[in-house]
Amino acid sequence: MQWLTIYKKECLESARNYKWIWVPLVFILFCIMDPLTTYYLPQILESTGGLPEGAVFDIPTPPAANVFMMSISQINTLGVLVITLITMGTIAGERKSGVAELILVKPVSYTAYVTAKWAAHVTLVLLSTFVGLIASWYYVQLLFGDVSFMYALSTAAFYSLYIILVISISLFMNTWTKIPGVVLFLTISIILVLNLITSIFSHLLEWSPTTITSHLPALLRSGEVGQDLWMAALITILLIISLLFGAIQTLKRREIV
Repeated sequence: MQWLTIYKKECLESARNYKWIWVPLVFILFCIMDPLTTYYLPQILESTGGLPEGAVFDIPTPPAANVFMMSISQINTLGVLVITLITMGTIAGERKSGVAELILVKPVSYTAYVTAKWAAHVTLVLLSTFVGLIASWYYVQLLFGDVSFMYALSTAAFYSLYIILVISISLFMNTWTKIPGVVLFLTISIILVLNLITSIFSHLLEWSPTTITSHLPALLRSGEVGQDLWMAALITILLIISLLFGAIQTLKRREIV
């Protein structure tokens, strides 16, 4: 009952801030931007007059699967930034204002408090991600060729694990500091460092969560989930669970004032 109350409160707060409207719209914009600009690039260049007279600008049409992956790349950069921005104050802001203290002095468990807030943001972000990728699939299907909807859905499902990991990192950082700006900085820094370490030691970190994206094109084309993708997904799930547990324990140990 406690958990559901906090979850509903967080969802209601997102509704009051219009997040249920603007976050999905932003993700749709990110996801359809590349398919549309890639398809209409020759017309855009021609209309802007950027080519010499008599020049022919012939761009080969990329495979439909590659264009769909462009949308995931957009979420992987701009989308991650938006996710961090909307989650950076979910606990830190309440700790700073004293609201968290008022909630936790009541018979509300730390576990319910942390996981309900995490679940509310996961619901919002995953809904936005899936809506955006479905919009991308529609335009890719319309402009570039056939992409299996089930394969696209499976690709989005595996990619959502990485998105949940980003939310979990941000939530964990929320329990370390009361300053939302610091949460933003630390979360982005951790993601960048994780990507950098994975790229440098790629031969050792084949199952790093950041490798999920690199395994998705094969899934999108064939519908087959490779062993490396399964293992990367498993490692990601374990990290998410560890971050949630760490967030709960950190919040218990830190004095809320």
